[in-house]
Amino acid sequence: MTQTATGETSQQLPKAASAPVVAQHEATLKALPFADTRDFDDAARGFLGTIEHARVVSAQGRVVWSLEPYGFLADERAPATVDPSLWRQSRLNMHHGLFEVVPGVYQVRGLDIANMTLIEGDAGVIVVDCLTSIEGARAAMELYFQHRGKRPVAAVIFTHTHTDHWGGARGVLDDAMLAAGVPIIAPNFFMEHAVSENIIAGPAMLRRAQYQFGPFLAKGVRGQVDCGLGKTMAAGGVALLRPTDLIIATGDRRVIDGVEFEFQMAPNSEAPAEMHFFIPRYRLLNLAENCTHNFHNLLPFRGADVRDALAWSKYLGEALQMWGGKAEAMCGQHHWPVWGRERIDTMIRQQRDLYKYAHDQTIRLMNHGLNAAEIAEMIRLPSSLEGAWHGRGYYGHIRHNVKAIYQKYLGWYDANPVNLDALPPVEAGKKYVEYMGGADAILKRATADFAKGEFRFVAQAVSHLVFAEPDNQAARALLADTFEQLGYAAESSTWRNAYLFGAQELRQGMPKTPPRSPMPRETLAALRTEQLWDVLGIRLNGPKAEGKRIVLNWSFTDTGETFILNLENSALTYVKGAQTADAHASFTLARGVLDEVIAKLTAFPDAVDAGKIKVAGDPQRLGELMALMDEFPRMFEIVEPKRTAVT
Repeated sequence: MTQTATGETSQQLPKAASAPVVAQHEATLKALPFADTRDFDDAARGFLGTIEHARVVSAQGRVVWSLEPYGFLADERAPATVDPSLWRQSRLNMHHGLFEVVPGVYQVRGLDIANMTLIEGDAGVIVVDCLTSIEGARAAMELYFQHRGKRPVAAVIFTHTHTDHWGGARGVLDDAMLAAGVPIIAPNFFMEHAVSENIIAGPAMLRRAQYQFGPFLAKGVRGQVDCGLGKTMAAGGVALLRPTDLIIATGDRRVIDGVEFEFQMAPNSEAPAEMHFFIPRYRLLNLAENCTHNFHNLLPFRGADVRDALAWSKYLGEALQMWGGKAEAMCGQHHWPVWGRERIDTMIRQQRDLYKYAHDQTIRLMNHGLNAAEIAEMIRLPSSLEGAWHGRGYYGHIRHNVKAIYQKYLGWYDANPVNLDALPPVEAGKKYVEYMGGADAILKRATADFAKGEFRFVAQAVSHLVFAEPDNQAARALLADTFEQLGYAAESSTWRNAYLFGAQELRQGMPKTPPRSPMPRETLAALRTEQLWDVLGIRLNGPKAEGKRIVLNWSFTDTGETFILNLENSALTYVKGAQTADAHASFTLARGVLDEVIAKLTAFPDAVDAGKIKVAGDPQRLGELMALMDEFPRMFEIVEPKRTAVT
């Protein structure tokens, strides 16, 4: 075993692609229409200028975003360690800068995983989606102003609730613009879903997202190459702004700075609150994130509510009915535009049918009695969709999307009682190792199967050994090597990232990361008080709260809200619009002061001493309640047993 200058052993370093993986890639090159290069022409069309390497830095000099580490993608031919189809998509996602879609409509692409669309009105510019980071959004606006001249922001539109579309809003709107009342337009229920999807399950979701996006993987031909929708996630500041105008129904219209927008609602599609729009002045159609250049996720690896494939398909069909034959350009909030009425309508039809086929065939096979794994193994797309580049599974994939559809209708249980109360991974792993004749016997058989390219079963078998004997270095090494080959073979970027990050953690352990930052005050201010109590409730350690009862009155002077917060039966509940004489303590304060405390800008006792919080009764009961709260770790084990017991 050799050691590198950085101290890594050869056992820890990425390996080469195996012969079975190379053979699979050769078959892919023959099966797909690589001679069709129209997407490369479209991705470059209308280029006006860019920032060198798309490099964005924070005020402190920290790199928030850069495409420089992806320079290896300049090679046209895919290496043996990357699926050729994924390599093609990864190269397309390298285009960056400001692009003209049609005169008067521009996009900043490649400065984030998402796009910013800029629509010129009579006097100003309407900004559609604000990227993930404040720094990235500010850089995008500066790039636009550099090439189109300084214009006032007439409005901001959020197409949907995912952070990469609103997180950078403070890089577009400063305090003066907010004070002046620049409209912020979003789909109905935007705030409810923007909060619930990202905050309640946030700690677990962020850890799982590391497997989906691969931020801790080295960029390179044996590491992270893409995310399907774009390169990766930006690492800058994020803040949520509350919309001032909600689009309620399909057919709603707005005239913004002289430009008419026709809206279509698309809830429970790619996001729980999402909308499309058409601009007659520019003959421009924007389908947000519902018609992109890949098969999207119906259930992302990070976790989310299962998305409705049937509704998704119907929204695309409705868009075709509303605007088919009218649009001369279609741009989305990821990837590159499409031009020409025929090509636009063809893409929408194919995307419509992609989600409908996946839905209907999953349900058909489900009703024949097949379970999710069996359906995923059996289902195949028709050749007309299989050969459409925008239908490939770079982000979502047919093999995991059908499992999401199954879950939406029937849940996690496949009706086989063996899976009703199966042993958890450690206990099951120990019994599997015992039944298979011990660690040495497993490793011998698994090594032979690895050589034959039977990576999927090798991963299952050796994973049992790792959970039974987490310090067995031979098992960890073989499982890491197996994950790696599965990653090299994957067309889906999310599959590749998950496999390669699993391999890295088996070899090197979990990355060392700083503690999680407090929630930004701006985001806290956007939450309803009920949502704050809900977040507090999920932190309550039920066993520790056994037998305790604590009742607290809360009165907020700035919002006029009152609450009773009640702990009993190891559950934290609340009543809005009430106070009780039986409370152990009562607190009167501005809601903004509570936000400051949660954001750790001030301490609760300091706010009391400063007169910002008035207290009646026994304030120690609040301290007693807070002592029952868990602090969630930023990192926890996934491909091996938990090292720290959870109580």
